[in-house]
Amino acid sequence: MAIKRRDGIVIYDSNADFAGMRKAGKVAAECLDYIAPYVQPGVTTGELDDLCRDFMVAKGAVPACMGYHGYPKNTCISINHVICHGIPDNERKLVDGDILNIDVTAIVDGWYGDTSRMYYCGKPKIKASRLCEVTYECLMRGIDVVKPGAHFGDIGYVIAEYAHKYGYSVVDMFCGHGVGKVFHDAPNVMHIANKGTGPVMEEGMIFTIEPMINIGRPDGIILQNGWTAVTRDKSLSAQFEHSLGVTKDGYEIFTSSPKGMDKPPYKIG
Repeated sequence: MAIKRRDGIVIYDSNADFAGMRKAGKVAAECLDYIAPYVQPGVTTGELDDLCRDFMVAKGAVPACMGYHGYPKNTCISINHVICHGIPDNERKLVDGDILNIDVTAIVDGWYGDTSRMYYCGKPKIKASRLCEVTYECLMRGIDVVKPGAHFGDIGYVIAEYAHKYGYSVVDMFCGHGVGKVFHDAPNVMHIANKGTGPVMEEGMIFTIEPMINIGRPDGIILQNGWTAVTRDKSLSAQFEHSLGVTKDGYEIFTSSPKGMDKPPYKIG
């Protein structure tokens, strides 16, 4: 049974509660595997959203995004210079060279499995594919520091260190978050931070790491729809996200791809 502890962060049971997160995370990850073949020129983001919804519902899951604080769709689909929270519609058709993030959260038995990946539509430009490669590595480097006794600031430190090495910037207007029985909870997981700062990790904590990395400046603006964030300088942005839990001696990722499709390009078939 989960209990509240220091700094308002929920400490979950790493046996019973982690089992619930494994189920929710698996459905979310399977959804992102399933959608990969449909990311093709001419397909609308609305069609992709419908496919993801149908997949989650067929698995007995509830799409968490629909209706969340008034959000109108089942997923977030963010293309090219959209940092996050792109709202799917039936107007925007994918074109060759687009890069896009698809973000899904599946609720299974009250547990929230939250994850996102980048996708290529056709053949991306080299600068776009390199951004995606570096962003994925930022995510995994952030995950690799997770263990009891580490500080949450350690995550942001290694992410920013790696991104800056390539001349990229780290978005600081959004962050990772606690997850589990609640969609968004404490702690805030910053993707740019100082080593040794922030709360100390304990076994049983569950949260997301979801770095957003820009080719240009880190600044973003929110569009009039109140949700969608875009880069102010219109530079490309990329993001990957996993939900994970702190174990006795490290971490467990709940949203890894069952098919090994954790980063593009994806082998379909």
